[in-house]
Amino acid sequence: MINIKNFLIGLLSTLIFASCGADNSSQSSKETKSETKAVKKVLFVLTSHDQLGDSGEKTGFWIEEFATPYYFLKDKGVEITLASPKGGQPPFDPKSDAKDAQTPSTVRFKADEEAKTQMANTLKLSTVNAADYDAVFYPGGHGPLWDLATDENSIALIQDFYNSGKPVSAVCHAPAIFKNVKAKDGAPLVKGKKVTGFSNSEEAAIQLTEIVPFLVEDMLQENGGTYSKGADWGAYAVEDGLIITGQNPASSELVAEKLLKQLN
Repeated sequence: MINIKNFLIGLLSTLIFASCGADNSSQSSKETKSETKAVKKVLFVLTSHDQLGDSGEKTGFWIEEFATPYYFLKDKGVEITLASPKGGQPPFDPKSDAKDAQTPSTVRFKADEEAKTQMANTLKLSTVNAADYDAVFYPGGHGPLWDLATDENSIALIQDFYNSGKPVSAVCHAPAIFKNVKAKDGAPLVKGKKVTGFSNSEEAAIQLTEIVPFLVEDMLQENGGTYSKGADWGAYAVEDGLIITGQNPASSELVAEKLLKQLN
């Protein structure tokens, strides 16, 4: 009797231990899955400038350069917040809304009431904190040449992201944001970094060389960046550590792809 009793006690103890182990394993698995599914947050910063120099024409952000990365990242589960220097509705370049500038992403954006409402209510850049996000992305358009290139809040924000080990990405004219951004040693942030942006030949092709306040290609080189480019209007993006840059509108998705890889 004693042997049977001891056997039953031992068996019961084994079952209880196994059950507890299974519960702990299940809980650990749930915690791991929860950590894996942590939502990544990316801040999009758009221009608030709408005048194309003294040309009398309008400018702003380029719709494709916003919409393509926006949906590429959003469809992968990334949470996106929009901001601009003035807050509210940022201006878009009318040329980017022309029939020949449409892409699947711009068409989707036009039909997306939720996204358009989000766009109409961008946060004021001065209220944004880099600590709340995992990365920052700047769409282009000519607008950034006039405001974001010299905006003190944007400059401080980029430095905060970079110094916190978070990716900073920009496409087309948006690499203009690096004009006045400094590294910790006081040198231009792009010094010695591989970068790209809207090329001089592309600017000449649209006859705006004499209108813009500076040429993105020239500025990046003057700041010590190792500038390179692909074929005019072709997709081309460069990644150097935390800095990701794209050459033109066609490069928008490439920049988003590289950004997503860093987030993951």
